[in-house]
Amino acid sequence: MKATRLLAASLLAVLLGTAAASAEDAHGSPQPPRVKWSFAGVFGKFDQAQLQRGFQVYKEVCSSCHSMKLVSFRNLAEPGGPDYSAGQVRALAATYQVKDGPNDAGEMFERPGRAADTFPPPFPNDQAAASANGGKAPPDFSVLAKARTFERGFPWFVFDALPFMGYSEQGVDYIHALLNGYEDPSEGKEVPAGTYYNTYYPGHLIAMPKPLSDGQVTYAKNDKGEPVVPETVDQYSRDVAAFMAWAAEPHLEARKALGFRVILFLILLSGLLYYVKKRVWADVGGEVHGLQPELHKTY
Repeated sequence: MKATRLLAASLLAVLLGTAAASAEDAHGSPQPPRVKWSFAGVFGKFDQAQLQRGFQVYKEVCSSCHSMKLVSFRNLAEPGGPDYSAGQVRALAATYQVKDGPNDAGEMFERPGRAADTFPPPFPNDQAAASANGGKAPPDFSVLAKARTFERGFPWFVFDALPFMGYSEQGVDYIHALLNGYEDPSEGKEVPAGTYYNTYYPGHLIAMPKPLSDGQVTYAKNDKGEPVVPETVDQYSRDVAAFMAWAAEPHLEARKALGFRVILFLILLSGLLYYVKKRVWADVGGEVHGLQPELHKTY
C-alpha cells in the first residue's frame, strides 16, 4: 500500500512538472503568478477605490497610446463600477473633444464630450496609431483583459472549469505580470533596436517601452498626507489591470447576482418537483403492488 502511494505521488509530480514545462514552452515565457483579486470567485465584487485608481493610471499614462472605444463615459457612474457621480462624469466628458457631424454644411466638427460618448481614441485611425508606434497600432483596452490569456495545462484546466473553484482571471494576471516583467535581458541575449525584454511576453521581446515607474502617478493622500496605497509599479499594474477587467465586463456583479438567484431557484424547483413526483406516484405504486396477487392467480 505504501509503495502504491509513493508511485501515485511520483506519477502526479511528473505529470504536474510536465504540464508546467509544456505550458511554459508553448508560450516561451513562465506562467504569470496568480494575484488575489477582489472580483474573483462566485461572490467577488470590484473594489471601487481600486477602479478609480486604475482609471487614473489609464487616463494619465495609458490613454496616450491605447484607445477604449467600447466604453462610454456614463459607464463610470453605473452600479458595480468606479462609482463616479453623474456630475463628475459630465465634467470629465466635457474635458474631451469629440468629433461629430456632419453639420448643415456637410462638415465634421469637434465638440465637448457628453456622458453618452465613448472615450475618443488618441489617434484618428489605426494607420496613424501604427505609424506613431513603430509600425503596429497599440491594442484597444476595452476587452483586452478578456482577450489576453494563457494556458495552464493539465490538470489545472480541469479545476479551472469547476463552478466554485474556477479560475477566470488569466487575463488580468497576465496584464499585471507583463507590466512588472520588464527587466534587463540575461547575458548573451540580444535585444533588437525598437524592442524591449519582458519576462512574461511570449518570445520575451515586446515593442512597447516600459510604461510605468515608481512614483509616476500621484494617488490621493490620507489625513497624514501619505498615499492611501503605495505608488509603485506593482500597485499601478494591479489597479489598471482591475480597471481593464471592469471595462471588459462592466456588469460582472449583476451577472453573478443573477446567476446566484437562478441557482437557488433551480435548487428549490428541483426539490419541489421531487416532492410532487413522490406525492403523485405514491398511490399509483400502491395500486400496482396490490394487483400483483390477482395477476398471479389469473396466470
